[in-house]
Amino acid sequence: MYPEEIVAPMREDLTSVGFAEFRSADEVDNHLTDHKGTSLVVINSVCGCAAGSARPGVKWAVTNSEKKPDHLTTVFAGVDGEATARTRDYTAPFPPSSPSIALFKDGELVHFIERHHIEGRSAQMIGQHLLEVFKEFC
Repeated sequence: MYPEEIVAPMREDLTSVGFAEFRSADEVDNHLTDHKGTSLVVINSVCGCAAGSARPGVKWAVTNSEKKPDHLTTVFAGVDGEATARTRDYTAPFPPSSPSIALFKDGELVHFIERHHIEGRSAQMIGQHLLEVFKEFC
């Protein structure tokens, strides 16, 4: 577990632009069970690729896309263990990965970006990829 004073700015990086944060398994279940519409779930992380590519790319995509997910949500790996574990249950069969980005439609996982698809890519590349995903599913 990372101290809250270290992760607070990383949480705020997404919550300040409208992402709802899940901190418990119940919050994840309440949102994704019998859910209608689209939900983007960012599994946030303290790593450099989260700060340099994932979060900026996600923020750029939701700001610049004509089609957007109905709900923007996040969990924080290494901090909110219960919520992250439950989210990973929903992203199976993909192995645990953080950061990562999942898009759900009507409660079903329709697209998943694993850490190895984030590492080494720019925020613009992540954002452009998400624009295409949003066009297809949102």
